[in-house]
Amino acid sequence: MKAAVWYGRQDLRVVEWPEPGVREKTVKVRVKWCGICGSDVNEYASGPFTIPVGRVHPLTGRQAPLVLGHEFSGDVVEVGSGVEKIRPGDRIAVLAYLYCGKCYWCLRGQFSYCLILGSTGLCEDGGFAEYVVLPEYACFQMPESVSYEAGTLVEPLTVAVHACRRGDIKLGTSTVIIGLGPVGLLVLQAAKAAGANPIWGVEKAKARLDLGLKLGATEVFDPDKIDVGKSVQDRTNGMRADVAFDCAGGKGTLRLANSVTRRGGKIVNVALPREEAFPFDRFFVQEKELLASYAYTDEAPTALSLLAKGKVDASSMITGKILLEEILEKGIRPLLDGPGERVKVLVSPGK
Repeated sequence: MKAAVWYGRQDLRVVEWPEPGVREKTVKVRVKWCGICGSDVNEYASGPFTIPVGRVHPLTGRQAPLVLGHEFSGDVVEVGSGVEKIRPGDRIAVLAYLYCGKCYWCLRGQFSYCLILGSTGLCEDGGFAEYVVLPEYACFQMPESVSYEAGTLVEPLTVAVHACRRGDIKLGTSTVIIGLGPVGLLVLQAAKAAGANPIWGVEKAKARLDLGLKLGATEVFDPDKIDVGKSVQDRTNGMRADVAFDCAGGKGTLRLANSVTRRGGKIVNVALPREEAFPFDRFFVQEKELLASYAYTDEAPTALSLLAKGKVDASSMITGKILLEEILEKGIRPLLDGPGERVKVLVSPGK
């Protein structure tokens, strides 16, 4: 079968790759679409970060070369022994996590804390291929109202729902979302569905600012053109926002999140922070909360429900559809050049 395989930094090749076979409690999926994630772009351009090189992953036993891709949907074609809920013919979306199921954290249902956590498409062959084999627990049946294209958003939308839970978003929570890339735009929609109001978006790319307004932001700001902290302060009678999400992870974005939140407010890191300095004195005396939001636990059914009910606009998020052979030329490299109008690019294996 054809697959896009990571061999090393800036070495991604579309090659013939062995077609996987099912194992106990696993499911074989014929991939329809797989989204390009920022982690795929980063692993190609600057990795390895998560992909094991020179050592096998303790859970999967794999190391590079590996097939990339973890945001995908498709049809079940075969199931292994011990599979109980998934059947051949099921339309499914998937989550990326791979966990041991035995450690202290797994036994508490906190799978993202697994001591040997792995990921499909980073520690095991992923979705930029014609077929994938993955554990049954990572597969979720899609309602007929959710298209295969929309199904590729289930994984990043689950990240967004988890982030909103971490931030305790509820009716009337005033919210700032810094970074309107794919995850930021999904956090925006998940927060709106949870009742957040008002919602301010912060982004430099005009196309993404416009999309933020379309998807439900009350107002959007370009931090290069406006003092975002003062703008939020002026719109809240000096109080500032209840919660800020840093979905950018750039230099200065965590400090910006601090500047837009009120005393006792929450800052949720949804992107790996790259701060060189942080005003902990002000943070301390105002008794704010700084929360990390890395992955997800049991939020996939909520994500599917949001898509099925039209609470998340998948069609506006998907800005490109390409073939597997075009993944570098029309997918990863243009995303490296800058966001522009691109948000989520989907890749088809062609069958």
